[in-house]
Amino acid sequence: MDAGSPLAAAQLRRAGLFQLLHGLAGGRTTPTALAEISLDTVARLDPLLHAFVDVRPELVREQAEAAERRRREGVLGRLDGIPVAVKDNFDIAGWPTRAGLPGRGDRIAAHDAHVVARLRAAGAVILGKTALDEGALGAVTSNPHFGATHNPHRGGYTAGGSSGGSAVAVATGMVTVALGSDTLGSVRIPASYCGVCALKPTHGELSARGLVPAARRLDSVGLLAREVADLTVLLQVLAGHDADDPRSRRRRVALALPDWEPGRLRTGVLADPLAAGIEAPMQALFDAALARLEHELGERQRVDFSDWPYARMRRAGLLLMEAEMLHTFAADLADTAYPVSPAFRTMLDWARGKSAADYVAADRMLDAAQLKARRLFAQVDVLVLPTTPQGAFSLDGPVPDSQADLTAFASLAGCPAVSIPMGLLPDGLPAGLQFVGPPGSDLRLLELAGVCAAALDGAPAYPVEPALS
Repeated sequence: MDAGSPLAAAQLRRAGLFQLLHGLAGGRTTPTALAEISLDTVARLDPLLHAFVDVRPELVREQAEAAERRRREGVLGRLDGIPVAVKDNFDIAGWPTRAGLPGRGDRIAAHDAHVVARLRAAGAVILGKTALDEGALGAVTSNPHFGATHNPHRGGYTAGGSSGGSAVAVATGMVTVALGSDTLGSVRIPASYCGVCALKPTHGELSARGLVPAARRLDSVGLLAREVADLTVLLQVLAGHDADDPRSRRRRVALALPDWEPGRLRTGVLADPLAAGIEAPMQALFDAALARLEHELGERQRVDFSDWPYARMRRAGLLLMEAEMLHTFAADLADTAYPVSPAFRTMLDWARGKSAADYVAADRMLDAAQLKARRLFAQVDVLVLPTTPQGAFSLDGPVPDSQADLTAFASLAGCPAVSIPMGLLPDGLPAGLQFVGPPGSDLRLLELAGVCAAALDGAPAYPVEPALS
């Protein structure tokens, strides 16, 4: 069974999911070894990066030992023995679900979230819960109660959010894959800033039961990994109709097959990137990426987004989030023993001051987004654009309002979107390339993203070792 010498810790930290599974199958590593490497890496790096808010080593070791027993008995799940990180707005039975808020330490989940239960059924080892913005309302992961999560490429810079902890854990080799959530871009933004891959699936493709809601019409389970192929495995493990989630998609046919032909592919690019607020260094990197992907992206068409008011659409999505959070976090807002931050309260108070008519107007903008997507994908097969208008920025500086302007379209329209590393900006920080497809095209989109990722070769060297000043 042994196909070679044992794999070293450095090799395992940089390995993709398929390499780890091959190493496990060939006896070159064990679930216990993987668990100890993850725990050692967290112990060494997390005091600097703050990717995790809850890690329980003894529970991790128990899960790894159970995976080893299953391997001896020969009955295995698809992810058996693989450490996985979970954002701290998903329920894990017996753990608190803090959602980045100060007073939830005693709110112990009775059941696993649907996707966590599927991870367990596949044999994954749950390593711990990762950091996020307060209430998952933000794109910085600088939490006033639990501390700031640092970008592993540069100390004092944002990792993005709100799934910043999960992105950092993947980039640094604490885990190979992680769960996040994506409402307006919350896995794609940190993936771009940290130099990893992310998938926001078609809305409802993965059950959101057990995820603390931000805006149920927008919430998606998000996936993070260092390789696109690993996102495909996770999607297939986690997908499936959940009768207890009212937004779960019941499929009559399978996900659309990955059968796009590059020679026939119709790729849409923004006709006016300046109107989208894309900063010049990001646009230059994007243009260079398109030039390198001349064959892979087929026929290019400039698509008109002059009818898409970027800031207004993002603001509409935020109103839906903030209004729903008034209900979701009512007890937290009233908790004087563990008060929420003034900034969080101010954002929700903004929604409190809006009328029902304002909410309906914002909700109808989602309908407009879905119609926009139908018209767009009647003309092109895929929309390709930068993941964010800018790169990561200092935690001490101003926060750009436009971070989610390029990710919001897929969220508001319910479309799948993939972000892959595009290369480095002039300041040396990574940036993401985003692919958006019509609802149900998740596998096709992943295949195209994987082909483009291989051609671009824009990923940083993994594992990223933090360069904190």
